[in-house]
Amino acid sequence: MDMYTAVKYRILQLCGEKGWTINKLSYSSAVPPSSLKGILYGKSKNPGIVTLKKLCDGLGISITEFFDAEIFRNLEQEIK
Repeated sequence: MDMYTAVKYRILQLCGEKGWTINKLSYSSAVPPSSLKGILYGKSKNPGIVTLKKLCDGLGISITEFFDAEIFRNLEQEIK
């Protein structure tokens, strides 16, 4: 799995745990719905760290908690 896919799945996982929709996350994090949907549907494959931090703030977690998940432990090599 690559980093982009892992980030996408982690966002969806966290929303699922909270019972939130994408629109709820967008509202609580002040990230425009179009930006969030761009990340989730593949239009934006390189979300910025500031955007990820805003999403974490909206979810009430730290950026460390975001990346401290099994999905990030065995990522494939990005540079080939």
